[in-house]
Amino acid sequence: MKLLSTLISLLSVTTLVSAAPEAPEEIAARKQIKEYKKKYNKYVYDTIKNRKTGCTKQKLLVRKEWFVLPIPPRLESLCPLPNTSPNRSTLSKPDRTSYINAVYCLAKKPGKTPIGPYSSIIPGAKTRYDDFTAAHNLKTLVIHADGLFLGWHRYYVWLYEKALREECGYKGAQPYWDWTIGWQDPRQTAVFDGSPWSMGSNGQYIPDRPPTIIRAPPPIGDVPVAPGTGGGCIVSGPFTADKFQVHLGPTGYLPQGPLGGLGYNPRCLNRDITLEAAENLKPTNVALTISQGDLFNFSAALDSFVGPHGGGHFTVAGMQLDVFNSPSDPIFWLHHAMVDLTWTVWQGQNAASRLNQVSGTETNFNC
Repeated sequence: MKLLSTLISLLSVTTLVSAAPEAPEEIAARKQIKEYKKKYNKYVYDTIKNRKTGCTKQKLLVRKEWFVLPIPPRLESLCPLPNTSPNRSTLSKPDRTSYINAVYCLAKKPGKTPIGPYSSIIPGAKTRYDDFTAAHNLKTLVIHADGLFLGWHRYYVWLYEKALREECGYKGAQPYWDWTIGWQDPRQTAVFDGSPWSMGSNGQYIPDRPPTIIRAPPPIGDVPVAPGTGGGCIVSGPFTADKFQVHLGPTGYLPQGPLGGLGYNPRCLNRDITLEAAENLKPTNVALTISQGDLFNFSAALDSFVGPHGGGHFTVAGMQLDVFNSPSDPIFWLHHAMVDLTWTVWQGQNAASRLNQVSGTETNFNC
């Protein structure tokens, strides 16, 4: 009876995260993703277990999911998992607070762009945080939908992680947003629930809005995006207007900001969580992506219009619809850490042949 009551209690908490029970195919896909991760983890530990120098087990910096439901102590004791801890891959509230404070720190530090060679090209960049958005803006047309996308963004996220640790005292690794947790309604997850330990809430709902017109290069052209469940400034949590400002953009959608989004345009951070787009984050999509046999097909599955990379951006919407300035929203870094995790797990399924695989050109849409 005690075990049954514990399971019932756990189930009641789970409903706070999941909008509805998952279909059997999603449950199966979630199990498959877990198997993919186990194989990758085995490869990593087998590779470094006997190392005495360089990247050793003691030096390993482990990126963690922002939050998943911990296993209740009673249930953990009844169903022990060897060599695991219920919170092994999650961030504690103090760790999340530390990460948020490090983001604030970068957003307050004077930037390097205003005193560098790009100061006249992108004068809207003022802070250290803006430096990263500016770099993404200026490289956008050569780092998306091509052979540079995955590797460039891996290095980019690592540089940001490095800045948080070396310039702002953060002790942990860059966390990630596991898209498959609460994908039916991300607003109910610990990432977006608006608590002090979240990455901020959805934006305030603005009714009767017209579509957002995304400016995409040929051959796509302008793309209208229907409104979601928000649209306005974040209403609660760490990144409300009194705590955080966006300075660049919009560039990638209309109306553009000053100087085509390169000028100084201080404003609140807006979001427009869109449940239709969140369908692209479900476990079956992620498992399908990891199941691809080569990098060409992996990239196509990840980065298609119904793939999880675009799905994350379109789910959050707001600044995530501006491909040039999407790092303006701090959720970008958790999203792209998950993109990198997905690629990493894919590589780990056959490291001998996949670690050095490349695919695509150095130009947008491989043109």
